[in-house]
Amino acid sequence: MKIRLNKAHFPVTVLGPGRRIGLWLQGCSIGCAGCCSRDTWEADAGRYVSVSTLVSWCKQVGVGGLDGITVSGGEPFDQPEALKDLLLELCDWRTDAGLDFDILVYSGYALSQLERGFASTVRLADVVVPGPYVASRPSPTGLTGSTNQTLHFSNDDVQQRYMQWLDEQAPGTRRRIQVAVDEAGVWFVGIPVAGDLAKLEDRCREAGLELKDPSWRA
Repeated sequence: MKIRLNKAHFPVTVLGPGRRIGLWLQGCSIGCAGCCSRDTWEADAGRYVSVSTLVSWCKQVGVGGLDGITVSGGEPFDQPEALKDLLLELCDWRTDAGLDFDILVYSGYALSQLERGFASTVRLADVVVPGPYVASRPSPTGLTGSTNQTLHFSNDDVQQRYMQWLDEQAPGTRRRIQVAVDEAGVWFVGIPVAGDLAKLEDRCREAGLELKDPSWRA
């Protein structure tokens, strides 16, 4: 089975505890106002990759150990069959290799919608963060964009790990954004707070740098 992928990165250190693999799926039918990842909205068929190839890549980069995998987008549940196949293969890898990483999945759909339409897929994730981004309700935590979004855990051990990590992310000291550079350009991992991206553009202009086609204005 194939899945539409925007990007994959390791290590990600801002979207959950520890060193994580980040997978951003391509295509979003929700299109929340104020989304900073509008480059992931279009369902671009040219971004297809087989699920087995993607999981093989995860195994290669995670050979030295990893603490989690974060699946975001785009909207992961806009590819329900491929997403389920991906999560099944990741869970099988974790079990067969005796690993202890958690799987976090973001979605812009409400939890009731996910449980009604994709219950078996939701159960494959250790953590689900559902709900659309609402720009007028900014969240103070590093894992949610707005306060209507909450974390839903499948077991107490994972919840304890996340709560400890969130407690350690004291306001003013936590790392909100991670910068990555590849052949396509500069991109950012994490959830910015209100004003972060405007400040970034201002700083770049002051330094004589022009941001070409930033994703939050795509």
